[in-house]
Amino acid sequence: MSITQTFYDEMASQYDKLFLDWQATTHEQAAILDNIFSKNGFDRTAKILDCACGIGTQAIGLAGIGYSVTGSDISDGELAEARKRAQQNNVNIRFEHADFCDLEKTFSETFDILICMDNALPHMLSGSALTSAIKSIINRIAQGGMFVASIRDYDGLLAGKPPYSPPYIHKTDKGQRVSFQTWDWEGDTYKLVQYIIDDEETLQISKFSCAYRATRREEITNLLLAGGCREVHWLFPEETGFYQPIVVAKK
Repeated sequence: MSITQTFYDEMASQYDKLFLDWQATTHEQAAILDNIFSKNGFDRTAKILDCACGIGTQAIGLAGIGYSVTGSDISDGELAEARKRAQQNNVNIRFEHADFCDLEKTFSETFDILICMDNALPHMLSGSALTSAIKSIINRIAQGGMFVASIRDYDGLLAGKPPYSPPYIHKTDKGQRVSFQTWDWEGDTYKLVQYIIDDEETLQISKFSCAYRATRREEITNLLLAGGCREVHWLFPEETGFYQPIVVAKK
């Protein structure tokens, strides 16, 4: 099992604590993505594959507004959580265990839109691994379809290589939750340690470790164009309301 699988399997039951209100976030992010899809010529009849679906934050929100959504992930822990949450939200989503570096092993069909949100691509710790992932993703997009992904703003972060991320402090009616990350850099890769401090009814402190490679936007753009996309552009938080830069690539 990879470090990435272990990270998400272990964090699956607590992932929603990273948000003040996970349920509200599913609706907010679905609206942001729906707006991007609409501006690029897609309506809610589009078939979507969320190839890094996690606990279903984007997939469940999009299914809730009428999209046909399939979700896949390498973490069985997060897939189990996503299935439970989809049922609770009364949405019908097909979930599959799949590595986005080898999607054709699981999916023979193509999709109108593939999404890969929340900094999933930088789990690829080498250029060759990222190339394989993007090739696999593009091959599952129908001709005329679109890829939408978000990553951290590494173009800015690489200038200073900060040792931590600012904390999120969520006040609740039971107390507060605090989450933050430490980053231990080695070249353009870094070990991330995610801390979640739940100080509500009882104090609980959790710690999860993973690794990322700080991937510049130009590298992703070039790989998408080389892989068969005809148009690539980036959208930024001030344009979309999403917390990370978003790449939009049309095949």
